[in-house]
Amino acid sequence: MKPLSVELPPGLAEVHRSIVSCERCPRLRQYCRRVATEKKRAHQYDTYWGRPVPGFGDPDARLLLVGLAPAAHGANRTGRVFTGDGSGDFLMSALHRTGFANIATSQRVDDGLHLTDAYILSAVRCAPPDNKPRPEEITRCLDHLEVELTHLSRVRVVVALGKIGFDAWLQLLKRRGVKPSPRPQFGHGVVARMGEGLPLLIGCYHPSRQNTNTGKLTAPMMESVFRKAKRLIG
Repeated sequence: MKPLSVELPPGLAEVHRSIVSCERCPRLRQYCRRVATEKKRAHQYDTYWGRPVPGFGDPDARLLLVGLAPAAHGANRTGRVFTGDGSGDFLMSALHRTGFANIATSQRVDDGLHLTDAYILSAVRCAPPDNKPRPEEITRCLDHLEVELTHLSRVRVVVALGKIGFDAWLQLLKRRGVKPSPRPQFGHGVVARMGEGLPLLIGCYHPSRQNTNTGKLTAPMMESVFRKAKRLIG
């Protein structure tokens, strides 16, 4: 097992250890282990992480990014969320241009990437087949999101990378007794106010290859979301 970051506060480090050792979803755990064994030809000599992936970033972050799930040959291989594939580079490039990341790529856990005032996690911590987690798997993983969030006390803006991340955040709020009315609808760049004292929620198309290769999500579009988030943070 690759070591967890020694820079994390003790409480958050313990949460990360709990996430990494999670075995709640047999279908996902079986799939991640199989991918880590069979591997992708381009990464046949890599040692895959093959475990649930905790969050990454600045524990004092005011910006929280909620993604979908680890990519089978991205974070499931490297052990760090949005790391080791095109989606991670696309995202990090936008974060770099807006001052949240010190470099514009996310390739390896030892690449020197640091986030400032931003923290990234996924709604589901294990890579799902076809990138499609089941509703019950998303619900089980909410526990990890809730506990990790208790150690991110300064979050003021949440950017949901895709509708699954958006809906997971609303599901978490509902669990906490918060039910915005009317229910916010996902849309790229749309800002939703959840209530007094709660973080603002911004929708953003997920930086998947399907979205970036077709032009549904462009670099300026993603950058604009983080510039908006930065203005709202103040």
